[in-house]
Amino acid sequence: MSNRLNRNQMAWRAAQDVADRSYVNLGIGIPVLVANYIPGERSVMLQSENGILGIGPAPAKDEIDPYFVDAGGQHVSLAPGGMLTDSIGAFTMITGGHIDVTLLGAFQVAGNGDFANWNALLANKGPLVGGAMDLAAGAREVRLIMAHTTREGEPRLVGKCSYPLTARGRASRIYTDLAVVDATASGFVVREIVEGMSRDALAAKSGAPLAFADDCRTLTAPEL
Repeated sequence: MSNRLNRNQMAWRAAQDVADRSYVNLGIGIPVLVANYIPGERSVMLQSENGILGIGPAPAKDEIDPYFVDAGGQHVSLAPGGMLTDSIGAFTMITGGHIDVTLLGAFQVAGNGDFANWNALLANKGPLVGGAMDLAAGAREVRLIMAHTTREGEPRLVGKCSYPLTARGRASRIYTDLAVVDATASGFVVREIVEGMSRDALAAKSGAPLAFADDCRTLTAPEL
């Protein structure tokens, strides 16, 4: 049996790839947890599309400021040097090309980097596209954090997205509970795979062919 990562471990793994001195947008869902796991020696400015630049770790219950919430409505802290701005300032930063990386959740991603993180059929029940299209167009790089399969076991890594697309060809790396996978011009390339998961088993949980990097390694995370 594989050591499937939990939400915090997925966020931790994504945080390890955040570069020093970068500006990073955190989307709703698992991506907001990344703020808790940025390596301490790195100076990173985390941005939320509702108007926060400089998100800190999740505050303790007795340190919650009701006015500091991210785009998903979760309470956050403000890091030293952080600031609050209005939507105009937040989206000027996003659409003006000032975000190095955006980390988003998604329903589906194709091997060529097409991805869908909203579903018009669930408009009254689930996430809308929101600022994701702006982020996908304006950020220099788009990375996704998502479960490898749906609760019913259907693959989220697919040959072609069946949900309405958020953007074409923009996703570069996907962090799942089973693997770290790159979307490339040649399709999916697996960089890391959780301990106990065979390549054939991972392929069976994916809806598109997988290639495995020559230096593909075991994906491990601390207990979180």
